[in-house]
Amino acid sequence: MSEAIGLAVVGTGYWGPNLVRNAAGAPGANLTAICDLDADRLARIGRLYPGTRQTRDFAEVLTAEDVQAIVIATPAASHHDLAKRAMEAGKDVLVEKPLALTVEECRDLVAVAKATNRVLMTGHTFLFNAAVAMIKDRVDSGEIGELLYVYSSRVNLGRVRQDVNALWNVAPHDISIVNHVLGEEPIRVTATGRAYLQPGIEDVAFAVFEYPGGALAHVHSSWLDPSKVRKTTFVGTQKMIVYDDIESEGKVKIYDKGVRRTGPETEYGEFQLRLHSGDIYIPKITFTEPLAEEIGHFVRCCRDRSRPISDGRNGLVVVAALEAAQRSMREHGRPVDIELDA
Repeated sequence: MSEAIGLAVVGTGYWGPNLVRNAAGAPGANLTAICDLDADRLARIGRLYPGTRQTRDFAEVLTAEDVQAIVIATPAASHHDLAKRAMEAGKDVLVEKPLALTVEECRDLVAVAKATNRVLMTGHTFLFNAAVAMIKDRVDSGEIGELLYVYSSRVNLGRVRQDVNALWNVAPHDISIVNHVLGEEPIRVTATGRAYLQPGIEDVAFAVFEYPGGALAHVHSSWLDPSKVRKTTFVGTQKMIVYDDIESEGKVKIYDKGVRRTGPETEYGEFQLRLHSGDIYIPKITFTEPLAEEIGHFVRCCRDRSRPISDGRNGLVVVAALEAAQRSMREHGRPVDIELDA
């Protein structure tokens, strides 16, 4: 396909304006339509892009000949219906996280994408973050040794949601990062959480995910916290990496620290252990806006008919992990297996 991809963005709420801005500037694409049910919100953002068609009718987007791909940033409960209708109408689709609200809905979208030969991509923006890419390279190279465990905190005071809880709102970022860096899919989760502000909508959640290679990942999600924290720590047998997304400089620090065996196993099954503490290294990372990279990747996949990094399966795995964690929370922390394949 040599012509520019015609893009439409559906949903211009909290995250939508950022998607519209990047869609308008994406190489190889034209932002042809913006769709939102809220007329005032649609008019406000439409004034910033006067050459772009504005509509409140999703059906109009589906039938538009100048729209080949649709970016969906509507409330999560609508993702399955809108994405399915778009692919059945012959449009490629990028869906903001989460891909859908149930594993069955995700499986259905993956099946529809295959049946219609459409590109289905999930908006896991951190997979296009230069810091995450660098961390994955360091882990894959063996520099930090065996990755033992990961722990993350993604907390703040607000933004309090009413459609999904804190786990579903922010944990997709951390789960997608850990899955990507490990190159594995989680198999079991133990989680606990509490709803303090609104009945049935947890404001805080703690979840521990188990991976087939033996690694653990502890994910702390909250919108009821005094400080904004976006930090993830990767602990290896040789080195450790701390990724602090709030830091303006030195977002990634590599610690030459660990505990090492200094001798063979004794006849009593014991080892001699030695603490090692070396240098702290801050690598230089050239950053570009991750959302611009994500939209650009989507456009290239649409043009080349290639598989996105964060494809439908990627979105399915994260939703399966969230669904199992939700079940564990509601069952008072009972470990729950993560069922990925029907």
